[in-house]
Amino acid sequence: MSIKRALTIAGSAARGGAGIQADLKTFQELDVFGTTVVTAIVASNSIKRRGIFPQSLEAVEAQLFTIAEDVGTDALKTGMLFTKEIISYVADWIKQSEVKNIVVDPVMIGKIGTALLQEDAMEAMRNELLPLATIITPNMPEASYLLDNMAINSVADLKVAAKKIHELGPKYVLVKGGRLVGPAVDVLYDGEQYYLLEAPRIDTIHTNGAGCTYSAAITAELAKGKTVPEAVIEAKKFITAAIRHSLSFKQGVGPTYHAAYGKYNETGCTVTVEKD
Repeated sequence: MSIKRALTIAGSAARGGAGIQADLKTFQELDVFGTTVVTAIVASNSIKRRGIFPQSLEAVEAQLFTIAEDVGTDALKTGMLFTKEIISYVADWIKQSEVKNIVVDPVMIGKIGTALLQEDAMEAMRNELLPLATIITPNMPEASYLLDNMAINSVADLKVAAKKIHELGPKYVLVKGGRLVGPAVDVLYDGEQYYLLEAPRIDTIHTNGAGCTYSAAITAELAKGKTVPEAVIEAKKFITAAIRHSLSFKQGVGPTYHAAYGKYNETGCTVTVEKD
């Protein structure tokens, strides 16, 4: 039996809705074989916010070596890398690898406000990792942070931000408009045209891991041979279903439901293409 392989290099989230846990659930639902490199163990919660335990560079190196030697990968995504040292090492590893599909989810701040990227790591993110990306998938605060706190308040701003981030080197930029009012609109930019992906906005606070899940779905579809626009459109449908049927547990922001896309009929999203 042959199956495509997808690698996630990210943090382990104890609550199960984000990070590596969300990525593996997404990979499984989209029929790719998932492998993992754990960069940190995250146990932050709404009561005791301190709970990030970074892994050593030696541990990250060992995990990447094992995957490269024993399994291989058709696409990879980075999530929470946390330190400058880990970002630099992962960037160097990508350069030496044969992986063609690189999804960078620039994880910086968690849903409950936990800082998931050290301040001195931003320069490494911009200069070393972003130029290697097939696609980068920032949400509005992350896009603003990458652009020195640029104000983003509209779809027009999403387009400006996508174009500016594209100048940093990635082939595609997907700026997610989850915090805007109105329909849920994301902007994908390839240097020549904009793809506006629109889905109904779902009235829920339970979106823990939505960004991780979205980028993992893109990674899975790229591993299976989809083009970037095709992968993003499929992933938009996947995350819309996951949010629509999101879960609520004891307290705090609940997770998206990764099995939803395969269980329920969804309307998907509409796509509008505009020339730059």
